[in-house]
Amino acid sequence: MIKFELEKLLDGRTLYWLSVQTGIRWATLKLMAKGKTERLEVEVLDRVCEALECQPGDLIIRVDRRKAAGKRGRK
Repeated sequence: MIKFELEKLLDGRTLYWLSVQTGIRWATLKLMAKGKTERLEVEVLDRVCEALECQPGDLIIRVDRRKAAGKRGRK
């Protein structure tokens, strides 16, 4: 499962700020932040990385589905 570390990289800034900086719709960024993005254009990834001064590997991580499912089941 692919997870976006967007909230962490925003470091206190808002999705609105990122939207203004990148020209990407706020709703698109919100889906990304919530992990609901089904596909991602390279141009979007590039703009986000440029605004946040990061590399794609800082933004996108792979999480083992079994481990993610175990964490969701625990309280």
